[in-house]
Amino acid sequence: MPIRSGTRRHRIAIIDGPNMTNLGARNRRVYGAINSIEDLQQYSKDIGAELGVEIETFVSNFEGEILEFIHAAATRVDAFIINPAGLTEIGIPTKHALSETGRPVIEVHFANVVAPPTAPRGLPIGPWESVFTPSATGTTMGLRQYSYAQAILGLTLALDDSTFLGADVEQEA
Repeated sequence: MPIRSGTRRHRIAIIDGPNMTNLGARNRRVYGAINSIEDLQQYSKDIGAELGVEIETFVSNFEGEILEFIHAAATRVDAFIINPAGLTEIGIPTKHALSETGRPVIEVHFANVVAPPTAPRGLPIGPWESVFTPSATGTTMGLRQYSYAQAILGLTLALDDSTFLGADVEQEA
């Protein structure tokens, strides 16, 4: 039995924010053995290919560049996955840009950003309160690169479901 209910080739943009370019040199307890942002991007594209989904990746340490990417991508992608990283607590312009696209947005994190620093996947400088979470369609965190796999799979299945986000749902009388 196929995992997907649809056959449309969705296009999902993955955005990695400030400090993710340093992946591989970061705390191994939190970020694991993945060696670079390029390795993470390829991992994500490979998962997308397995699901019949096109993954477009973007990474920047500068919020203005992230905003420009979101504005340009809004008409060509079906959904966004974002690891706001260093923008997690302060990225209000990015949050607004994503919300204004009208596209589903999944927030991802390698770490469990709401956990205390002593937790196995907690940040040494955590816990954090994300400005993205209240407006995100969903979140996944604490699973290192597998958070991305979970977001790609869940978002793909949701995009295949015409009733996701309330479309085509009959109202009960």
